[in-house]
Amino acid sequence: MRVLLVVAHPEPQSFNGAMRDVAVATLASAGHAVDVHDLYASAFNPVAGPGDVTQRADPQKFDLGREQFHASANGLLAGDIRTEIERLRAADLLILQFPLWWYSVPAILKGWIDRVFAYGSIYAPGKTWDNGMMRGKRAMLAITTSAPAETFLPDGKNGDLERMLWPLHAGVFGVCGYQVLPPFVAHAVAYITPEARARILADYAGRLRGVLEDKPLYFHPLEDYGPDRRLRPDVEPRTPAQHRGPRRHW
Repeated sequence: MRVLLVVAHPEPQSFNGAMRDVAVATLASAGHAVDVHDLYASAFNPVAGPGDVTQRADPQKFDLGREQFHASANGLLAGDIRTEIERLRAADLLILQFPLWWYSVPAILKGWIDRVFAYGSIYAPGKTWDNGMMRGKRAMLAITTSAPAETFLPDGKNGDLERMLWPLHAGVFGVCGYQVLPPFVAHAVAYITPEARARILADYAGRLRGVLEDKPLYFHPLEDYGPDRRLRPDVEPRTPAQHRGPRRHW
């Protein structure tokens, strides 16, 4: 199996750095080929814009989606993006590793997603979800937090981590057709003992050794939706983000 490990942490000696090293050693010892892209170390440019294409479809007005689609069809994506797409397509398993900042990914990783998951190259009309262009591949998140696990439970102070990760699990991986594996989460790593951190790393190694047997997360198949693009009345919602209860804020 070929693995692409994308790491987004500015400090190589951080706990994320230790997780990176464990992932590389564990996967390599299991016979997998591991391609590591440290976004900070490579000074990856996270800013999507006109420089993402070598020739514009519309020189007067820049539309990222339209330009990505045109460039994907005509071989006009910038060189750094083409390189990343080739790495992505070559990988059987994609791992995004990062610290949870402001309930989300670091900006450099968000920019990597914006630029590399290019419309027309990684997803396209009629080629999403069940029919996604990355169908048959697996993807997972490996993240660290600064708070205890209890605060990320459904009734915890920080809110339900399952719902927090939905934009990545569904909106990035699921849309593109990946089989989405449960995330590996290391909680409160800055505030626990060295022994506790060592146990987390051992747990991570164990998780990666069994990654081929992991059961993917559930997403509703396309046939569960009606013509209005909502779940059919006879289908019970089964994901963190889809429900029939009232919205609490709107």
